[in-house]
Amino acid sequence: MHDKVTKAIFPVAGLGTRFLPATKSVPKEIMTLVDRPLVQYAIDEARAAGITDFIFVTSRGKSALENYFDHAPMLERELEEKGKDELLKVLKSTYMESGEVAYLRQHRAHGLGHAVWCARRLIADEPFAVILPDDVIAAGRPCLQQMVEAHAETGGNMVAAMEVPHDQVSSYGILDVNGERDRVLSVRGMVEKPKPAEAPSNLAVIGRYILTPSILRNLERIEAGAGGEIQLTDAIAADISAGNPVHGYRFEGERFDCGSKAGFLQATVAFALARDDLRDDLLRYIQDTVIVPKAAQ
Repeated sequence: MHDKVTKAIFPVAGLGTRFLPATKSVPKEIMTLVDRPLVQYAIDEARAAGITDFIFVTSRGKSALENYFDHAPMLERELEEKGKDELLKVLKSTYMESGEVAYLRQHRAHGLGHAVWCARRLIADEPFAVILPDDVIAAGRPCLQQMVEAHAETGGNMVAAMEVPHDQVSSYGILDVNGERDRVLSVRGMVEKPKPAEAPSNLAVIGRYILTPSILRNLERIEAGAGGEIQLTDAIAADISAGNPVHGYRFEGERFDCGSKAGFLQATVAFALARDDLRDDLLRYIQDTVIVPKAAQ
């Protein structure tokens, strides 16, 4: 068995410009997917995987994100006085206790690799997870939990992987693999945002990682890559070149890209349909506004 993963980095410094004007005053990470902020889905997934230390890499204008995890005594009292016990339970599930969460500033937008590097002093010499809240994964067993269990057997670095259409590979880090066993992929190379004709596969890296401290040392040395940013993919590829093990994990579940408007809307519909209290009304609406008019054409 390998070292247990107990720390997770959440890079949340992005400006969310694709969701303007909403993100002018509201951090993208606390925009609600049905009735929970995006970041809450990521936190719940991390907790299910055994994460106990939560590290947020933020930027100016993210104070609302920090406030979201704080206690709300006045609201608690109001809910208690009105006997709204279920809502009170939901409220308390959003709290982060003192010492459980840390916030760091990324002062310059230098990419995902740079954001992870900003947390180096809080990681020390142990494996850690990285979770991108934009990637919401609906799964019976949370994605990071699947990965942590697999990582206990493999050690090394591990990235979540899924197949994407070949014409979309230029939007992702892409894996070059030489074998697969029980959903674990043996990775011999990675390339960030390749042209479709040059991509080694259509296996894309999705926003879940379990990494070793050597990745942080690699981030100290590598130069800016695709898009003029410090790419996390390049740091992982450097570990492969050094002979350190890197695995992909073909997770079970459906991933939604909530960094895009279309993906956010798709996730909203999918998560609402999974709710007993919302399914019937939403299905009726879809039938009345989409299915019936289309059939009449």
